[in-house]
Amino acid sequence: MPATTLPPWAIELKNPPPYKPKSSIPDPPGYPSSQPSNSKKDKKTAPKRDPPSPEEMDTLKLKKAWEVALAPIKSLPMTAIMMYMSGNSLQIFSIMMIVMAFKNPILGILGTNQAFERFETETNKGKVLQVKLVYVVMQIVALALGVWKVNGMGLLPTTRSDWLAWEAQREPVEFAVPGL
Repeated sequence: MPATTLPPWAIELKNPPPYKPKSSIPDPPGYPSSQPSNSKKDKKTAPKRDPPSPEEMDTLKLKKAWEVALAPIKSLPMTAIMMYMSGNSLQIFSIMMIVMAFKNPILGILGTNQAFERFETETNKGKVLQVKLVYVVMQIVALALGVWKVNGMGLLPTTRSDWLAWEAQREPVEFAVPGL
C-alpha cells in the first residue's frame, strides 16, 4: 500500500505558520496585542484574585436572589399592555392571554423553593426567606392582573344578575285579576 500524504492545508493545521504582523501600526491602548503571547509572561503580569469570602458569596447570592424575585414584576407592564390591547371580547388571543396570565404566576408560586434553592445557605436563610416572600407577592400581583382581565371581559360573577339561579322566587302578597 502506498503511504498517503496529507494535503497542505492539513499540514498547516497541525503546524501553523509563525505569526506575521500585517502592518507596523501598534494596537490601541487597552486592546491586547493579536500576537500569540508567552504564557509565562501572562502568569507574571496577571494579578491574582483571591477567592471570595463566604460573606461576599452570601452577598452575591442575595443580590442574584433579589434579581430573581423582582423578575415577575418587570414583565408586568408588557403583559398589561398586551391584555389591554387584546380587548374584552372572547377571542382566541384574549383567551390565550388569560391562560398565560394565570398559569405563569401559579407555576411561579409552586416553584418558589426550587427557584431559590441555589441561593440559600445556612447563614442567609432569613434573608432569602424575605426574598421568597417578595417573590410570592410579585406573583400574586401578576395573578391579580389576570383577574382584572377576566373581570373586564365579564367572566367573573360580580353582579346580582349572575346569581339569579340561586335566588328564591318572591311570593306575591296580592294578585291582580283582570276584569271582563
